Amino acid sequence: MADSQPSYRVLAPGQRCQVWVSDLAGSTRLVYETGDVLFEAPNWGLDGQLVLNAQGLLWELPATGGEPQQIATDGLPPVNNDHVLSPDGQTIYASANDWHIYAVPRTGGKASQVSLDDGRLHFLHGISPDGDVLSYVAIQPEGGSWREHANVRLLAADSSWDIPLTDSSRPDDGPEFSPDGEWVYFNTELFTTADGHAQLARVTLDGSDLQRLTHDDQVDWFPHLSPNGTHAVYIRFPAGTTGHPADKPVELQIVELPEWDTATATIQLFGGQGTINVTSWSPDSTEFAYVAYPTE
Repeated sequence: MADSQPSYRVLAPGQRCQVWVSDLAGSTRLVYETGDVLFEAPNWGLDGQLVLNAQGLLWELPATGGEPQQIATDGLPPVNNDHVLSPDGQTIYASANDWHIYAVPRTGGKASQVSLDDGRLHFLHGISPDGDVLSYVAIQPEGGSWREHANVRLLAADSSWDIPLTDSSRPDDGPEFSPDGEWVYFNTELFTTADGHAQLARVTLDGSDLQRLTHDDQVDWFPHLSPNGTHAVYIRFPAGTTGHPADKPVELQIVELPEWDTATATIQLFGGQGTINVTSWSPDSTEFAYVAYPTE
């Protein structure tokens, strides 16, 4: 019997989707609100548009406010909330629900598969400053728990190679390049034996220098560095959280680098999954976008 449930997330009864923009001081403005469609994971394009996913599709929404418009694509399977924009703004790279990564023109058009047919599940999170390399989380579906096989890999944007960056029995996620292209920032449970206790880290591209960045008893995910490298934002889940679930009281921690443990501003909201899975900084590094999912 066919599954009648949608392959994408939807709002619960009485729940709303709110797209917000914050400045470095944590002062926020509401960009868009709806009780009909669950939008996720904004990227901020050079054209002033936010690129989000909803209903398995890609959408654009002016960062100044307006109505979402679907981005027409050809051959792109239903997508999830792992997508990034190329540095030149011409391409969207997106993870689809067939577990592959695709490239599609920013203005819409034919999609092409980028990830290799290697049996892995591919979850995209970052792109190098030169646009040549993608960073993603690879999960080996065979044997054991997925948590034992979630590690960071680097993939050539032209599909010519794919190499491991981390390789441990503790799960990693959210890998994203530094603005200078010398580091990959991510969250990992490598520093603890407690399931779910993710903290932030960074590692050099050859994997030789792994550094822990946050040191707390809560659960830190998805480090996003501003394009100019002066600030970062990440999402903090309550202690004991496993993974990055939806519908939780969470905090967005705004930090001035290199002080990852000391927030200069904190935004409290109801969200989690879909709030800020991928980088959402404005090109001028003064603002970032995020999504909240309040309930009545």
